[in-house]
Amino acid sequence: MVVALVCAGCATAPKTEEGKADIRGEAATALSKAQASDSSLSSLLGGAAGYAVFPSVGKGAVGIGGAYGKGVLYEGGAFAGYCDLTQASIGFQLGGQSYTEIVAFESAPAVATFKEGNLRFDAQATAVALKSGAGANAKFTNGVAVFTMDEAGLMFEASIGGQKFSYQAR
Repeated sequence: MVVALVCAGCATAPKTEEGKADIRGEAATALSKAQASDSSLSSLLGGAAGYAVFPSVGKGAVGIGGAYGKGVLYEGGAFAGYCDLTQASIGFQLGGQSYTEIVAFESAPAVATFKEGNLRFDAQATAVALKSGAGANAKFTNGVAVFTMDEAGLMFEASIGGQKFSYQAR
């Protein structure tokens, strides 16, 4: 609940040009790192209608949890705008972590759903941990495939259920 209140004041796009350049640079770096970790990810993203890169999602919980991250949306491999994700959860969970998340969109309608703010993951949604070959074996579910890559932290809980996204054109 606290995380939800804090995130309610967060804007989708950074307010300054420097902030916008920083998030674009962080997304590009995270994408390069993910593709180095799994070379098959490049071909999957190359064939996708679009993809969102959240270079650093912070997640924490003590029973009640939340996550927040800012990112960049690419369409046809080109920068299209800024996005963010929020997540709230309740249940048996403890700890904190930071991770990178990449959401690939199979088709233009899936990208449009994301841009309209109508993409949400339910409790059964799962993400694929990036490792060699994960991109080649990924399956789109409802036009979306999700990949995560750990950065730091330890969390006793791993799900993407309850995530909600917002988008702002450049």
